Amino acid sequence: MADETHATLDDVERLLDAMIVQQDDKVLTLARRILPHLTPEDVRNPHDFAELVENAEWNYEDGILAGLRAAQIAVRAARRAPGSRG
Repeated sequence: MADETHATLDDVERLLDAMIVQQDDKVLTLARRILPHLTPEDVRNPHDFAELVENAEWNYEDGILAGLRAAQIAVRAARRAPGSRG
């Protein structure tokens, strides 16, 4: 992998990290508006809380978080692809 591609992947990964932190906070804040006692671990297991599962806004924001995490995984996989130097 070319050095400039590696640097670009570094930038993308840093951006995704920041976006994930921000979205994770947003998802937890919204979950706590629905059920104030929820912990971050609770939010990672929403099937235990019908109020979350049934809330369209929370599901939308949680879906965005899942997409950001998938993008992060894809960037990390690109670094480890055969022929890469990352």
